[in-house]
Amino acid sequence: MQYRPLGRTGVLVSPLALGTMMFGPWGNDDEADSIRVIHRALDAGINFVDTADVYSSGRSEEIVGKALAGRRDDVVLATKFFMPMDDAPNRSGGSRRWIIREVEDSLRRLGTDHIDLYQVHRPSPTTDVDETLGALTDLVRQGKVRYIGSSSYAASRIVEAQVVSRDRNLSRFVTEQPPYSILVRGIEEDVLPTTLRYGMGTLTYSPLAGGWLSGKWRKDAPGAPASAARPPARFDMTSAANLRKLDVVEDLAVLAEQAGMTLIELAIAWVIRHPGVTSAIIGPRTMEQLESQLPAADVVLSDDVLDRIDQLVAPGTTINPDDNSYGADELTPAARRR
Repeated sequence: MQYRPLGRTGVLVSPLALGTMMFGPWGNDDEADSIRVIHRALDAGINFVDTADVYSSGRSEEIVGKALAGRRDDVVLATKFFMPMDDAPNRSGGSRRWIIREVEDSLRRLGTDHIDLYQVHRPSPTTDVDETLGALTDLVRQGKVRYIGSSSYAASRIVEAQVVSRDRNLSRFVTEQPPYSILVRGIEEDVLPTTLRYGMGTLTYSPLAGGWLSGKWRKDAPGAPASAARPPARFDMTSAANLRKLDVVEDLAVLAEQAGMTLIELAIAWVIRHPGVTSAIIGPRTMEQLESQLPAADVVLSDDVLDRIDQLVAPGTTINPDDNSYGADELTPAARRR
C-alpha cells in the first residue's frame, strides 16, 4: 500500500484503516475468527486500526488487544471515548472525570501502555471544549496517549477546538473522523476544507454508507430493511430520500461494471481519492467482506468515472439527511424554539 501522512504528525498510515466495530457481540462474536480477520488486514499492509470503548461494551477493544499481541509496535492504534458505557450518570461524555477514568479501562482492554490516537467520539453540548482538551493534554504529557482527535465534529466545532488549543497551549486535535461516502457528501462543503486548512488527518467512516454501497440493498432485493416492522429512518424504503438512494445505487452498480470493478471497490476507491481524506475506515465482519474491500486500495478512478459520480450525486450533497451525524444537538426542537 502507498502510505499517507497522518496530518502533520509525521506518522504514515495506510489509505484503508481497519474499523473493528463488528468484532464482538455487535457483529462477529467468534473471537478467533475476528482475530484472523485482523491478522489478514495487517498482513495485507493495513497498519491503522480503529476501535472504541463502546463497541460491544469493550469486547472489541479486548479482541483487538489480543490480535495485536506481538505486533503492537507495527500498528497505529486508535480508540474513542464519550458514548455511555452503562446507565450510570457519569460513565460517558467529555469531562475530565470520565476521560481520566476511561483511558485506563481502554489501556487495560487493549493490553497496551499507550494509545496512538485517542478520539472524542462525539462533541458534547454541555462540556467546555477546554475541559476535554485539558484532560487529553495531561494524558499526552503522561505518555498514555500520543495524539488526540475528534469525531463527527461540525466545522465550527473543529475551529473552536483549534483556537482553544492555540490560546491555552493545549494539545490540539490532529484528526477528525466524519462519515463520508458517495451518498453522504455533506462534509465536502465545510468539514474537509476546514481539516485541510488546519493540517488535520481525516479518517472517514462508513464508506459503504451502512451497506447501501455494498450491494446489500437494491431494488426488489429480498431481505431489505423494508420488511422490518419499524425500520430506522435511514433504512425506510418507503421514504423519498431512500428511494432516490436506491436509484443512485442502481446507476452506480452499472458504472462500476462498465469500469471493470465491483461496486464496493468503486465506493471505497472514490472516498480515498479525495485529497482531504487520509484513510477510509472499513468495517468488515467476516473474512469474505474484508477480501472484497482490500482491492479498493489499488483502484484508480478515471476522471470520466468521477464526473459521472458527480452527476449522480452533486458535490456536498447528502441524499438522506438522516445519514448525517451532525446537528443532533443543534436541530432538536428544544434548541430551535424561540
